[in-house]
Amino acid sequence: MAEVQEAKSEFVITEEADYKLEDRPPIPETLLLGLQHMLSMFVGIITPPLIIAGVAGLSAAETGFFVSMALMVSGVTTYIQCTKLGPVGSGLLGVQGTSFTFVPMAIAAASEGGLPLVLGMTLATSPVELILSRFIRQTKKLFPPVVTGTVVMLIGLGLMEVGITDFGGGAGAQDYGSVQNLLLGSFVLMIIIFANRFGKGLVKVGAIAMGLIAGYLVAIPLGLINMQPIVDAGWLTVPVPFKYGMSFRFSHLLPWIMAYIITTVESIGDLTAVAEVSGEPIEGELHTKRLSGGILADGIGSAFAAVFNSLANSTFSQNIGVIQLTKVGSRVVGVATASILFLLGLVPKIGALVSVMPAPVLGGATIALFGMVATSGMKIVARGGLSDRKIFILSIALSFGLGVTFRPEVVAQLPNWLSTVLSSGITVGAIIAIALNLFLPHNEKKIC
Repeated sequence: MAEVQEAKSEFVITEEADYKLEDRPPIPETLLLGLQHMLSMFVGIITPPLIIAGVAGLSAAETGFFVSMALMVSGVTTYIQCTKLGPVGSGLLGVQGTSFTFVPMAIAAASEGGLPLVLGMTLATSPVELILSRFIRQTKKLFPPVVTGTVVMLIGLGLMEVGITDFGGGAGAQDYGSVQNLLLGSFVLMIIIFANRFGKGLVKVGAIAMGLIAGYLVAIPLGLINMQPIVDAGWLTVPVPFKYGMSFRFSHLLPWIMAYIITTVESIGDLTAVAEVSGEPIEGELHTKRLSGGILADGIGSAFAAVFNSLANSTFSQNIGVIQLTKVGSRVVGVATASILFLLGLVPKIGALVSVMPAPVLGGATIALFGMVATSGMKIVARGGLSDRKIFILSIALSFGLGVTFRPEVVAQLPNWLSTVLSSGITVGAIIAIALNLFLPHNEKKIC
C-alpha cells in the first residue's frame, strides 16, 4: 500500500465528482466515507511502527503505545493537510500517515541506537521538506522519475528480507520456518490476492486489511496470540511528548535526508493525483501553492510525529483510489477521516490488539506490500516511456544499491565516516542515480 504505499498513482477523470472540494455531504454519508478512507490506510499506518517496534525490542505495552501514537499523529496531520492552517496544508482531500520510505533508515537507526535515535533522526531531518516546499518546480526537475523510481525500487527490494523474516515467524523465533508459520502467512497472502484480484469496491480497496483480520482470527484458536496485553491495556491513551527521548548520529544523516527528498517528490505526485480526481486544476499558480502547502504540512507533520513518539509522516496514495471510486473529493471527508484516526489512537486497546499480531500474519501482508513498493518504483521509472538512458541509470544504480545492501562490508575499509554513509544501499543507489542523471546526455529515443 505505498508508505502503504507511497508510490505514485495515476488516475484519469472520466466523470465529474459527485461532491467537489468545497461541498459538504450529509453527516451520515461523510462519516461512512471517512471510515472508508481510514480502512484503506489503516494497515499502512500501523505496519511501519510494528516493524520498528520489533527491531527496537519494545514490549507489547510499548508497542501498543507506539501504534496508538501513529494513529493519533496521522489524525492530526491529516486534519492539517485537509483544512490548510495558514500556509500549512494543501487544502485537498489528502490523508497522511507513517511512511514506508523511512522504514529501512529507521531499522538501521533502531538497530544501532534504539527508538531514541529513530525519533531524533526523524526530527533533525524534517526541515528538509520545509526547505523543499519553497522550491517545488526545482525539486521536480532535480529528482525526475528515473531517480525517484530507482530509489523506491531499492526501498521495496531491500525490505523484502524483513517481510520474509516475519513470514517465517519473526527474527529469533524458535519455530522459525515451521509448517504452521508458513501456512498461516500463505493463508493471509491468498486472502489478499483473491480480494484484490477478484473483489470490487471496498473489498478490493481493503484487501490488505481483510487478509490481516482473517489471519488474526485464525491465529487465535492456534494459540498464537497472547490476549493479556489487550486485557491489561486501558481505555485512554495520554500522549507524552519525548517519551522515549531522542539522540542523533551524523552517520545516519544522509539516508534520512534522501528519504525526505523521495517522499517530497512522491507527495507532489500524490497531491497532483488527488487534485485531478477531485476535479481541481493540476497546473498553474493555485496548484503550485497547494503543492507547496502540502509539502510544508508533510515536514511539519513529521516533526510533530517525532515529538509525539511516532515515525515520519507523508501523504498517502492509496486513498486516491477511494476518491475515484466514490467520486467524492470534499475536504470535509478528510476531516472525518482525521477524526476517526485520532479517536482510534486515543484507545490503548486498539494499539494493544494490533501489537500482539503474530509475525507470520504480518509477514503475509508485508511480503506483498514490499513487492508492490518495488514494482511501483518500476512504474515510476517507466513513466513517459523507457529509453536506453533510463535503463542504464536504473541498472547501474540497482546493482550497486543492492550489492551494498547484501554485502555492506565491501565499504568497511573506507574512512569511518564514509564507510558509515555508504553502508546504506539506498544511499549508494540514490547517489549513483542522481549523478548519472545529471551527467548523461538526454539525446536518446524511447525504446518502449
